[in-house]
Order: sequence, then structure tokens, then C-alpha cells
Amino acid sequence: MRQLLLGTIALSLVTFFAARAHANSPEQTVLSAADILREQTTIPASRIPEALLAEAHGVAIIPNVFKIGFVAAFRRGRGVVMVREPNGAWSLPAFITLTGGSVGWQAGVQGTDVVLVFTTKKSVDGLMSGKFTIGADASASAGPVGRNASAATDARFKAEILSYSRSRGLFAGVALDGSVIDMDPVAWQTFYGVPAGQAPTQIPQSALNLVQEITNLSSTSRVATPGTVVAETPLVDAGAVPQPIVATPREQLATQAKGLFALLDDEWRKYLALPPEVFSGTNPPTLAALQESLSRYNRVVQNPSFESLYSRPEFQNTYATLRDYAEALAQQGTPALSLPPPPAAK
Repeated sequence: MRQLLLGTIALSLVTFFAARAHANSPEQTVLSAADILREQTTIPASRIPEALLAEAHGVAIIPNVFKIGFVAAFRRGRGVVMVREPNGAWSLPAFITLTGGSVGWQAGVQGTDVVLVFTTKKSVDGLMSGKFTIGADASASAGPVGRNASAATDARFKAEILSYSRSRGLFAGVALDGSVIDMDPVAWQTFYGVPAGQAPTQIPQSALNLVQEITNLSSTSRVATPGTVVAETPLVDAGAVPQPIVATPREQLATQAKGLFALLDDEWRKYLALPPEVFSGTNPPTLAALQESLSRYNRVVQNPSFESLYSRPEFQNTYATLRDYAEALAQQGTPALSLPPPPAAK
């Protein structure tokens, strides 16, 4: 009876999480990110210090990150990152995913908005170079709130990333060590209409509004002390495009799966095997083959007996990317058949 109850709870939570993970389009993600920044100014005593934003090298905003789990928690969210250019202007928002997990006696589903302030160029460069783990690739800590400029200054010397969560309009520090941030090339192409890293020919108004919002909040004139001469804030560089080293969804899935398989014995490697086209070949795997693999991963997360496996970040990252890749192929429709050349005419 207890196993049945645990299985029912796990299945319900996973189903709910999967539905919410794909609920927001890239456009809605950008709009939500702008709302978070705008509302950040409403409560002076509980907001991210403007002194931090004025000197930040990058800011990531992940709206509505959901943490779901029973015994093992699984955190997942989609968001954007903007990088400060050498001239002080901000780049267009690039899309990211955040994945992380933790183990402990906890149950239920909860969502929150997450803001990450990158205080060094090194931390931003690490993020844009590809897969990035908070706490491992850059030191991180919960950030200070309010107008305390000295606290903001001290924080910059203690961590390369300052993390915040927002609940009901209040910001508070949050620990996200172990969470993985990946660039999301599919969302970039969906939103801008060009491959990731390529400058778009047309920029959606929502992206321009978000860049303007972060520019206003990070203006040094907002935090200047009396009598200080402040340089004018650089104009919004709407054409600035962050240049990440972006792997394709197939390459991301192959890399993550290899990390997962290194933990498994032969029986589990065979059970969680992916289509061979994921790892080699010029043609992508078929949607049917990906969905068959995904069904086996789904059965694992629906069974509390395998908590020690599905709580691992290696499993969670592979599972999330597999689901995203299958969804992207489904949205593209049925691909053309891969055929040899037609027979020669006689």
C-alpha cells in the first residue's frame, strides 16, 4: 500500500512538472523576465541592491523555477541571460535552462523566480562557454538585499554569482549550488528566427523592452552619492549578441548521456540507451526512437524505488534534454525521408 501511494504521488508530481516545464514560450519567458525586473524596484528594503546591478557583468532571470519531488527534489526552469558589453551596454537576452536537484525529506511542488547576478567577467565567460555548474565553475552565495551599498560591495568580494529568489514580490538569497545552466539554442532560434549566436534581422519588441529595463536598473546614476560626477549610461546596444559556444541539442544530449552511462552497469546502460544517431551519423534520430527512449526514462522517475538514480544530476540533465529534444523534433513536423539517390534512367 505504501509503495502504491509513493508511486501515485511520484507519477502525479512528474506529470505536473512535465506539463509546467513546457508551458512558457520563449516570448512569455522574456515578458516574465521583464516583469520580474520591473517589480524588483517596488519594495526598496527587500530588493536587489542597485550597486550590484550597476557593476554586474551579467544577469540571468529564470521565471517560475519549479522544484518538484517526494524524497528527491528536482529543480527545473527556463530563463534568459544578458551580458554587459565592453561599452557598458547590454546584449540581447539569450535563452538558458536551469536544472538541479537535492535529496531530503520533502514533498510537493513549488515555484519561484530566480535572479543570478554575475559579479565577475570570468563567471559570465564560464556560462557562455557552454554547460555551467553553479558552485563548481564559479563560487556562488545568496545575495544581499536592500539599499545597503557596503553589503553589496562586500558581497562582490565573496562570490562570483549572487543568487536571489522572489516570492510574492520579496527578494531573498537562495542557495543553488550544484544546479546546472545550459544554453538553449532551440529557444533562441524559435524567438529570433536565426541560429543561436547569429544576429537576428528583426528583434522582437519584448527583447528590446527587457534590455531597456536592465539598462534603467543598472544605470550608475541611480546609485551615485551626492557630489559624484557620473558618466552617462551607454545607449542600449540592441544589436549586441552574446557569443556562446553553443552545442546543438543532439550534442548536449550525447555529452550528458555519456556522463550518466559512466555511473551505470551494463544492464542499466542497455535500458536507458539512446538512439545511436544521437552519438554519431549525419541524420538526426527519429522522433519515434526518441519517444521510445523517453518512455523508459519516464518509467524510472515514476518509481520511488529508483530515487537514488533519478535524484542524480547526471540523470536529471539527460532526462530534461531528451524531453526537450523530442519536443523540438515534434514541433518541426515529420522530417524528410533519408533515401539513396533515385535509380538512373535507362
